Amino acid sequence: MKHVVACIDGSASTQSVCDYASWAALRLDTPLTLFHVLDEARYPTETDMTGNIGLGSREALLEQLAELDQQRSKLALEQGHHMLESAKIRAQEDGVEQVHLRQRHGDLAESLHEIEDSMRLLVMGLHGEDTTRTHRIGSQLETVVRTMRRPILVAPEEFTEPKSVMLAYDGSDSSRKGIRLLAESPIFKGLPLHLVMVGADTNDNHAAIESAANHLRELGHDVRFEVRSGEIESTLHAYQNEHNIDVLVMGAYGHSRIRQFLVGSTTTSILQTTNSALLLLR
Repeated sequence: MKHVVACIDGSASTQSVCDYASWAALRLDTPLTLFHVLDEARYPTETDMTGNIGLGSREALLEQLAELDQQRSKLALEQGHHMLESAKIRAQEDGVEQVHLRQRHGDLAESLHEIEDSMRLLVMGLHGEDTTRTHRIGSQLETVVRTMRRPILVAPEEFTEPKSVMLAYDGSDSSRKGIRLLAESPIFKGLPLHLVMVGADTNDNHAAIESAANHLRELGHDVRFEVRSGEIESTLHAYQNEHNIDVLVMGAYGHSRIRQFLVGSTTTSILQTTNSALLLLR
């Protein structure tokens, strides 16, 4: 059985990540895996002293520094274990029965790629441990978004139980396929859906989005749709704010404007300005 996987890193988003992952696991009726990766660049398991042999007192100092690095790594692993245990208790309190813990030492993107086949949904925090006022996005988030092929739910610092969802739609064949896949998932079952196309309000665009909305309705969803002109980022945010949308869903299918949105600079801009959960479909 595929799992919801939540990345736990001790950042300000950690509790929110746990809550969104628990919510998703319950909606999808699937186990939850809490995943912690200790960055080997910051906490190396071994220190390379090649070329420093025979330097007398400096060699001894380097050996002491290597021992300190090893101790820091050991303490960081222990701290990560405690974070995972705390997150497990929180998930169980949220009602998740099957909670698994995994911890690795290495690169986050590579570690996630290794378990991607067992993953149904990945949940990550918008803000990482190294987030600052000028860099609101976790440093590893963009790398993961570009390399993973599973849906990624990006969680803000505060959890808000999703009550409404907005799907960005571009009218292409591949995006219609994405709509069908999402519509058939139980994760948004019973929630009102808003389908929004950013583009000219032409007969073709209106017919395309209405067809997608009708398909969602056939599957039992409560749907409203709208075509709006303007820039993708500002137009989507404006609609979301007007209707108090809890989750923004974006697809990356084909070479459409939405595809450009996901792999281009607009992705960073949306992530930097969003205050709600964002589900990225790859």
